[in-house]
Amino acid sequence: MTRHTVVRYTVRPGAEVRNIELVRAVYRELAELAPAGFRYATYRLDAGRTFVHVAVSEGANPLPGLTAFRAFQGAIDERCEWGPVVSEAEEIGAFAIDPA
Repeated sequence: MTRHTVVRYTVRPGAEVRNIELVRAVYRELAELAPAGFRYATYRLDAGRTFVHVAVSEGANPLPGLTAFRAFQGAIDERCEWGPVVSEAEEIGAFAIDPA
């Protein structure tokens, strides 16, 4: 079963750079592990303080087992002004062009 999770939050003023550093560390660890059946994307809205993470997992979500993800979550309450709000999402449609 495919699970879609969306997380949205706004960091406190001045916490943007640290948040981005922590997020990039998660991606470095994911690149090393290359978990099958897992897609993950992070967006910063309008170059501001609001971030959205989208995870799609077919099976177990590997994030909780990552050292970098635990570090990211460790001080999330201190970094956040609002949220994080976690929502399960239902995919209605998607489009991608396969590179030839």
